[in-house]
Amino acid sequence: MASINSIAESDHSPGIGVNHLLPGSKEIATRLQVLRQNIAKVFLGKENVIQLSLTALLAEGHLLVEDVPGVGKTLLAKGLAKSLDCVYHRIQFTPDLLPGDLLGTNIFHQPTGQFVFQPGPMFAQVILADEINRASPRTQSALLEAMSERQITLDGQSRPLGPPFFVIATQNPYEFEGTFPLPESQLDRFMIRLEIGYPDRRIEKDLLQQHRQGEPVDQLPAVLQTKDLLQLQQIVRTVKVVDSLAEYMIALIEATRQHPELALGCSTRGLLALYRAVQAWALLSDRDYAVPDDVKILLVPVLSHRVLSRRWMQGKRDDSTKIVLREILKQIPVPV
Repeated sequence: MASINSIAESDHSPGIGVNHLLPGSKEIATRLQVLRQNIAKVFLGKENVIQLSLTALLAEGHLLVEDVPGVGKTLLAKGLAKSLDCVYHRIQFTPDLLPGDLLGTNIFHQPTGQFVFQPGPMFAQVILADEINRASPRTQSALLEAMSERQITLDGQSRPLGPPFFVIATQNPYEFEGTFPLPESQLDRFMIRLEIGYPDRRIEKDLLQQHRQGEPVDQLPAVLQTKDLLQLQQIVRTVKVVDSLAEYMIALIEATRQHPELALGCSTRGLLALYRAVQAWALLSDRDYAVPDDVKILLVPVLSHRVLSRRWMQGKRDDSTKIVLREILKQIPVPV
């Protein structure tokens, strides 16, 4: 199965080289472990959530964190952003937020008689789009070009973003008042969607102790330089995915398109997102090769927001999409 490998490997980012570092090396493992531990200092008891967040970051995707208020969505995003030595902007999405408030605008400069571009908060390397579903669909759509092409176009002129350019969006469930559901085209730009859930009792007790002296995330140091992050992102692309594993991913994607309980199957963009996420997960697992278990772990976080169940289309908001994806995992033979 050479086609998906050739497509994925042709999409290399220009610039930084990998030098002497190789996937699975001790130096890479150390860098990633330091990054994980730094985030875990403020985001307690959710190692798998941190791992998925870093997968999206290293795979050059974007992350959507969806859960009820108060479980740590913004804390996770701030902890990850502060751990990176990157330009970071937090944008609070509200119903009256306009596209120009995100992207910027051209302002007339009277002394020179020319228009001068005033960049908006989207011109950063790490963006926290807090409560993204509180903004209107018009404002949400302003993110599409930025997230998919790493650039914005204003008055006919394109302006690059990053590198790196990583969007972490948080949202509350749709049934909360004052929210606008993200359209399918917007959801498809997020590589991974995850839920945090409530912490257990022991973790909540630790949180009480930790917050006695204030908000610990405000003192969190940066532990990964921008150049090192760019290097790790490029190293992800060198992680080996054998043809049989690529065929396995394609079979899973095709199964979503044929399943009777799914009204909308996964797109080719979803397949490429799964491929790249699998490579990043393998690197985070200190391996220079991907295995079937990587695909099994990532299928639901990567695809659950890219497919639609018939029950969901009928207005029944449940976990039917995730249930179908887990059924598909059981049905498709795993390569040996």
